[in-house]
Amino acid sequence: MNARIICVAQQKGGAGKTTLVSNLAIAYLAEGKSVALLDTDPQGSLGKWLDVREELLGVDPNLRFATATAYGISRAIRSVSGEADVILVDTPPKADSDVRWVLRESDLVLVPVSASQADVWATHDVLDLADRAQKPTHIVMNRTRSGTRVGDDVARSVAELGVGRLDTSLANRVIYADALGRGLGAVEAKKSGPAADEVRALAQEVAAILAL
Repeated sequence: MNARIICVAQQKGGAGKTTLVSNLAIAYLAEGKSVALLDTDPQGSLGKWLDVREELLGVDPNLRFATATAYGISRAIRSVSGEADVILVDTPPKADSDVRWVLRESDLVLVPVSASQADVWATHDVLDLADRAQKPTHIVMNRTRSGTRVGDDVARSVAELGVGRLDTSLANRVIYADALGRGLGAVEAKKSGPAADEVRALAQEVAAILAL
């Protein structure tokens, strides 16, 4: 099995990395794919989400999880790559030599940016590292607020970064935080509706890039 490796990175904390990872994971599981989650963030939010999930739903044999240091990411990937179609890596809220190790192993880098200029400013170092690693990189707009001045300003700033942006974005919806706290993905918390549509479209767009 040739697993495709997706790194989710952003220097600023609270940009939505774990939300993005967990929702993509559940979307791919729903499609019948096997998924491995690797958490290199010492905060451990992804592992806590999975703990809550397994208490509610039990262990899913198609969903693997491991923690790893950035320096140990190669070994961690080898340990799960034979049993997963997709490997999603959640990274710490920083952009330094640690993240570089993860980028080196990745097939695609996703950088979540919420409706805040601070998030846009925080992307520069991550984008620079991804560029040096020569990895395809796309920004994912998160917590978007269409029709607002701040939303328009952030969209313009992102366009000036000179990096690809996915067509699909995740809007500022309570369901994402609610689902995360319950150990679910948005498509499980409410199978139909705007959030479920967004997540499925995002997963399909990413899959098309990686030929999943």
